[in-house]
Amino acid sequence: MAIGPIQLIRQATPGQRRTLLAAALGWALDAFDAMLYALVLALLMRDLGMSKTTAGLLGTLTLLASGMGGVLFGFLADRIGRKRALMAGILTYSVCSFASGLATSVAMLAAARFVLGLGMGGEWNTGATLVAETWPSEVRAKAISIVQSSWAFGFAAAALVAGPVAGYFGWRAVFFVGILPALLTLWIRRGVPESAMWEERGLQQRNSISNSRGDCCREVTVYGSTKFSAIFRKPYRKHTFALLLFNFFCLFAWWGLFTWMPPYLSLPVSQGGRGFGVIGTTALLVILNLFGMFPGYVSFGWVADRLGRRNAFLLYSLTAAVLIPFYAAARSPVLLMVLGTVVALFGTGVFSGSGIMGSEIFPTSLRARALGFTYNGARALSSVAPLVIGRVGQTKGLGWAFYLCAAGYLLAALMTTQLPETRGKKLE
Repeated sequence: MAIGPIQLIRQATPGQRRTLLAAALGWALDAFDAMLYALVLALLMRDLGMSKTTAGLLGTLTLLASGMGGVLFGFLADRIGRKRALMAGILTYSVCSFASGLATSVAMLAAARFVLGLGMGGEWNTGATLVAETWPSEVRAKAISIVQSSWAFGFAAAALVAGPVAGYFGWRAVFFVGILPALLTLWIRRGVPESAMWEERGLQQRNSISNSRGDCCREVTVYGSTKFSAIFRKPYRKHTFALLLFNFFCLFAWWGLFTWMPPYLSLPVSQGGRGFGVIGTTALLVILNLFGMFPGYVSFGWVADRLGRRNAFLLYSLTAAVLIPFYAAARSPVLLMVLGTVVALFGTGVFSGSGIMGSEIFPTSLRARALGFTYNGARALSSVAPLVIGRVGQTKGLGWAFYLCAAGYLLAALMTTQLPETRGKKLE
């Protein structure tokens, strides 16, 4: 029997609902802080004298840091717990968003965005791991899709805030607002339970170590410093690199497209944009998030349970690849809105599957680190996207540059052939 999002949440235990809410809010506020940069990018380029290439380089720097942060916080989550690592990630990106508003040079802004990227990367895999280990296998895909869907609300909230705040108070005030997510950690500390699965594995490890010296040596191999290398050995090696490359191609396409979409819409036609201005761009982005990204994220879990994980990946990535060239060629506001919304639905919804499949491929002892590597490692590799799209946009126009994003989704679709089907798998 089909179950909807509201019914799913109602049937959950109080602890499951709190972990879902914590991960969803953390991811939404991650989007809020991360996308503020893209939303004020046209103002930053003007006030700090940045070219499209330089502006893209700063976006690249943030994404590079997010990959490093994903791996770093993955180790942290496996050592100190999912909840505390989640709090650390949220605090990091919140404080550094505020620091971005204090920047008086490109170098200062770059430093703040780099550290912000560390926290941004760490939040995703710790939140996804917490939910995966808390929710049962039969509804895991749907729960993670709900978490992933919160990105759309964070992006939409950023668009709603950035337009009026930048108009009245300037771009610095927009970044100052980014400190607010730090307040979420106060509630997480008191109200969100730790993963029982993580705590049980930790208890088993301590008991094994205390039982015998031989067991101690064996457990250190599993849980100690050599544990991370297990994802590069059989039976995980092939799937590790397949998921890494799938995420890389999708993330290259997404960050290339959506980092440059706000300036693409708002810049004058003479500068390669579509001339919608700040208010028109804000309205289009809010519609794109609420009617494109949000249903895309949520729907993936239900489609993945119906068609299977791999077929859902293929459907979403291929559809995005086909539609982006039509979006790049569009001129009328209505067509840009409709095509942009559908592209956002499929091109963004595909990311719900990363946490689902990654959680089902890897065991508890490796899960947070493996998710950190395969998703945020891919985000680090895709960090070249804003720079590449900005550079190509500088010489040939942003519309032409978006064709590279379509190619990214097409390559991602090809990578699905190397991924396993994990529907219905019990977590180990």
